[in-house]
Amino acid sequence: MLLNRFIKYVKIDTQSDEKSSLTPSTEKQYNLLRLLQKELTEMGVKNELDEFGRLYGWLDGNEDYPRIGLCSHVDTASEASGANVNPTVIEQYKGGDIPLGESGLYLRPTEFKKLEECFNKTLVVTDGTTLLGADDKAGISIIMETIVKYQKLSIKERHPLSILFTPDEEIGRGAEHFDAKKWGAKFAYTIDGSTPKYASIENFNAKSAEIKITGKSIHPGSAKGLMVNASNVLCTFLSYLPKNKVPEKTEKRQGFIHITEMNGSVESAYAHLIIREHDKGKIERLVDAVAVAKYKTEKKYPKAIIDVEVKDSYRNMIEIINQYPECKNHLEKAYQKLSLPLEYEPIRGGTDGATFSFLGCPCPNLGTGSYNHHGRYEFAVLEEMEQMVNICTELLKI
Repeated sequence: MLLNRFIKYVKIDTQSDEKSSLTPSTEKQYNLLRLLQKELTEMGVKNELDEFGRLYGWLDGNEDYPRIGLCSHVDTASEASGANVNPTVIEQYKGGDIPLGESGLYLRPTEFKKLEECFNKTLVVTDGTTLLGADDKAGISIIMETIVKYQKLSIKERHPLSILFTPDEEIGRGAEHFDAKKWGAKFAYTIDGSTPKYASIENFNAKSAEIKITGKSIHPGSAKGLMVNASNVLCTFLSYLPKNKVPEKTEKRQGFIHITEMNGSVESAYAHLIIREHDKGKIERLVDAVAVAKYKTEKKYPKAIIDVEVKDSYRNMIEIINQYPECKNHLEKAYQKLSLPLEYEPIRGGTDGATFSFLGCPCPNLGTGSYNHHGRYEFAVLEEMEQMVNICTELLKI
């Protein structure tokens, strides 16, 4: 049963760790990976858990048709705890505010408009102390239930299927060590979005920037003209960045520079930025804005040492989808067969599928029926998860 499977998965702590050099970044991700491997084996699915924590699976189908892949990630985000998740199931939601355990927090329709569409539906919510982990354990649950339905089809009436569960997607490392040739899918779909009616064939171009300031510590009693307070220098640097190009002031295809971490002392200070834009030209202009901030700060604090390192993270998969539209056309036919609406919405983020696309496997992103990811207000809608099982099954039919 889909709900029971989902509850079982979210109770397993799989939070990844951006500061870890291990692969996967946390050993506890194997707790879910090994459970999934056991379940796949019991279902008769040929599988392999490789040395990098990538769990591959394969099922036979009609070899006259292309092999299709389904993928989700096992790790959860770092913004809220993924340990001791205690979900609450609300059957036939009747509207109004939803208390999240005894935390004092509420899911309110006035704040989260999606709830207005959930009347009489079954919701799974947090107790207000952790995230839920529906990102992406809803996706995993959907894939596992799809396999159950898929196996009821005869080999002649189904596409060959490849399955993949990855660690470390939330820290941008889910596609590392991905072996497209081994996986064998001609095209695939990540099940890692929100609303079932929305699919994504484009995502942000992404870069990151590390800002390191070296100052000079002098006793404050005799610091005049000598001290260089690295923390003050960093604050000045950040003040020169575009004021309106931040996540809380942007939407849709608008890009941003987001401060994800900062710390400092007199002697040294540090900030980590992520830079996002759908358009390649516009992201370069945001990178230029970081360079301008560095130039202005150096002018104001000539004795400070300011190091800026910008790195590429991932690219917009629309470049690949436009060249190989079969995955998009196949998706549209599946929705038409089910008489369901389908709209395309750009991802304000990234998925493993973006990198998979550039590694030879075009990979749009589909919904999971879960919302408010990465925080304590996260929730899932069971009926929408069930709908996604039907959609994924239809994708795999001849």
